[in-house]
Amino acid sequence: MIRSRSSFARARAGHPPGEPRRVAYLYLLPAFVVYAAFLLYPIGRAVQLSLFHWDGLSLGTWAGLDNYAAIVADEGLRDAFGHALVLIGFFAVGPLVIGLLLATILNHAKVRGLGFFRTVVFLPQVVAMVVVAVAWRRVYSADGTLNDLLGAVGLDWLARGWLGDYTFALPAVGVVGTWFETGLVTVLLLAGMSKIPIELYEAARLDGAGPVREFFAVTLPSVRGEIAVALTLTVIAALRTFDLVYITTEGGPGNSTSVPSYEVYHRAFELGQVGSAAAIGVTLTVVIFAISFVINRFADRSIT
Repeated sequence: MIRSRSSFARARAGHPPGEPRRVAYLYLLPAFVVYAAFLLYPIGRAVQLSLFHWDGLSLGTWAGLDNYAAIVADEGLRDAFGHALVLIGFFAVGPLVIGLLLATILNHAKVRGLGFFRTVVFLPQVVAMVVVAVAWRRVYSADGTLNDLLGAVGLDWLARGWLGDYTFALPAVGVVGTWFETGLVTVLLLAGMSKIPIELYEAARLDGAGPVREFFAVTLPSVRGEIAVALTLTVIAALRTFDLVYITTEGGPGNSTSVPSYEVYHRAFELGQVGSAAAIGVTLTVVIFAISFVINRFADRSIT
C-alpha cells in the first residue's frame, strides 16, 4: 500500500498515520452543531430560566437558586420525585424480572413461531402511549373491564374506581408501565441470550449444574450488557413519564400520582411558574443522568 507524502512524513516525525486530529474534528463539526442546536442550547436555556421568577409573559425577576430550594422545601414536589422513584419499580425492576423469566424459558424451550411471539410481546412499544393510556383508563374505570372480571370470579368486593383511589392510583399507573415495558426488555434479553455459546451450557451441565445454577452461572453474566441497556431505557421512561399520568389521572387524586414531568407542564402552562418548571426539568435531567451513569458504570465493571 502506497502512503502519501504527508502520511509518511507524519510517521517519520513520530505522529500517528492518517489525517491530523484537527481534521477529524472538522468531520464531527456538522453533527455537533445539530446536537448543540437541538439539545445543548435548550438545556442551557432551561438552566437560565430556572434562575428567574417568570410567568412566561411579563418581565422576569432574578431568583437565584430559590426555585431549586423550593423543590426541597415544597412537600408536593418532594412527593412528585418520590412517585417517580416508585414508578422505577414498575417500569424497570418488574419488567426486568418478568423479562428475564420469559426470555430464559423461550431461549431454552423449543417454541414454534418464536419470531411471531417476539412481535406480539413487543407490540405495546409501537402503540402510542396516549392510546395505551386511554385504553387502560377504560379498564380501570368503575364500570370497566377489571371490575367486571373481579365480579365474574366473585371478588366484586375488591371493585373500585382504581384511578380515583388514593392508595391504588399510583400502583395502577405503574402496572400500565410494567405491561408496556416488559415486551421491550424481553426482546432485548432474548437477543442477548441467543448469542451465548451453547458450549457454556454444556460445560455447566457436565459440572452438575441444574437449571437455577445454570441461569446464575451462565445466562445472567452473559447478558449483563443487555440488562444495563434495558434498565437504562426503562428507568428513563419511568422518570420522564408524562402522557400516561396526564391522560389517566392528571396527577390525582390530590397529588397522589403527580410526577416531575407532569409538574413541569402544570406549573409552566397552568400556574404560570415557568422558572419553577424549568428548575424541576433541570433537576430531573440531572437525576436521570446520574442514575443512567451509575447503571452503566456498574455494568462496565461487571463485564470487565
